[in-house]
Amino acid sequence: MTPVPTTPASAFPDYPFTPQRFDVRPGIAMSVLDEGPRDGEIVVMLHGNPSWSFYWRKLVLVLRDRYRCIVPDHIGMGLSDKPGDDRYRYTLQSRIDDIETLLTHLGIEGPVTLAVHDWGGGIGFGWGLKHSARIRRLVITNTGSFPLPAAKPLPKSLKLGRDLALGTLLIRGFNAFSSIASFVGVEKKMPADVRRAYVAPYDSWANRIATSRFVQDIPLGEGDAAWPLVQAMGRKLPEYADRPAFIGWGLRDFVFDRHFLKGFTDALPQAQVHAFEDAGHYVLEDKAEVLVPQIRAFLDSHPL
Repeated sequence: MTPVPTTPASAFPDYPFTPQRFDVRPGIAMSVLDEGPRDGEIVVMLHGNPSWSFYWRKLVLVLRDRYRCIVPDHIGMGLSDKPGDDRYRYTLQSRIDDIETLLTHLGIEGPVTLAVHDWGGGIGFGWGLKHSARIRRLVITNTGSFPLPAAKPLPKSLKLGRDLALGTLLIRGFNAFSSIASFVGVEKKMPADVRRAYVAPYDSWANRIATSRFVQDIPLGEGDAAWPLVQAMGRKLPEYADRPAFIGWGLRDFVFDRHFLKGFTDALPQAQVHAFEDAGHYVLEDKAEVLVPQIRAFLDSHPL
């Protein structure tokens, strides 16, 4: 088993939490934040690649007085275990199954608010393929839950990591994906301690397995494992139009750009949209001081 991380969670800035750990699969532990009152309205926050629950930290701090915040680190990410391919299948379906197992483990069977970023959109809306009636509110930040828009080519850097051995070498050998994302994912330079926190979990070839496998799992067409899932999510997305939705978007994202934002606003025409010309992929880093209180106000004004 991958050892428990030696760096205490409290060593990371604005992350004064004590994560829980439980075996989401036999012998494979997931790290999860479970913050706030047990009887509070539940907000499930799902991160993407190459981040971890640290992305949501400022929102958790503002919500946890009233809301129960469930924030997992996906397997291979953050403070969760990072098993090899012989013990875990790094696919979108595995991630969806893990969220189902987590919520069952926590005894959460009723309505939730789904908050997503990056791959968190595919994971969360993938869980919603079976449980959409339980998703009562949406908080959407720079993500996707439908096939790559026709007008949006896959960036060359992602194509390199997805399809070529050289890309895998750069991601796993040199931590290129996580390291570079911490610079190009923001318009306002991250403080050094924040940047170190983003890349800290990915400190070796073995511990970068998920950052590489996520890129390799990007679905572009028939034959890709996640393709049927993203097609189904895209078809289902308009069904959420009757629910309160908040969209916070950094328009300088080189992947989840205006094409993806349009996909969500077309499907969810009643959503509250807050888009920023001066924010990037990690929109909660660039615009936390604006978005966090807005998200709190949105949740308070739309009780479950």
